Amino acid sequence: MVPNRGGSGVRVLIVEDDEKTAGYMAKGLGESGHLVDRAADGHEGLFLASENPYDIIVLDRMLPKLDGLAVLQALRTQGVGTPVLILSALANVDERVKGLKAGGDDYLTKPFAFSELLARLEVLAKRSGAPGVQTRLGYADLEMDLLARKVKRAGKPIDLQPREFRLLEYLLRRAGQTVTRTMLLEGVWDYHFDPQTNVIDVHISRLRQKIDKGFDRPLLQTVRGAGYALRTEP
Repeated sequence: MVPNRGGSGVRVLIVEDDEKTAGYMAKGLGESGHLVDRAADGHEGLFLASENPYDIIVLDRMLPKLDGLAVLQALRTQGVGTPVLILSALANVDERVKGLKAGGDDYLTKPFAFSELLARLEVLAKRSGAPGVQTRLGYADLEMDLLARKVKRAGKPIDLQPREFRLLEYLLRRAGQTVTRTMLLEGVWDYHFDPQTNVIDVHISRLRQKIDKGFDRPLLQTVRGAGYALRTEP
């Protein structure tokens, strides 16, 4: 794959042979403002990681052509110090220890929630001094801490369920813009079809109750015939 050299944000290399998993991660990281390259096997991953300056590498443990730990050991032998998050279905302690001893910086077992992956990557990037890492989002008096997974409005804590948090994060990253139902289905629920349910209406209603009720002005606006937006004006 030709490396992505444009834009801004943290540069991430995903080395993962499962197309669905790799696509899921790449889509989410791209929406979070990061630049993503992908490799489908260990040889390609080692080549890209050796030849290009990435901020973080997401490395699957079991890969075709060259095992993930072999890739990691080769990189460390070459002096490549890029932080590496190991992904693996092998969850026992011995396997995690092997990964960390081989030079991994963190270890995440499959299946995983994207929100946890993003939080771990942002911690690694922050620790390594990578530029462009967003750990906080905000609009008007609404604040979101992505690392602590906390939300406040006007200094008052707001308790959100995981899906509500993800929905609000998606809206905050596009504050002031109209977000369509299709965008929400794909970006928050990972649906690439219309399930013909009221799932969006239910979650928007719950989120609106939590972030707007009791405050001076509503922020979560319905854009008639188009979708929703975080705006200070109707």
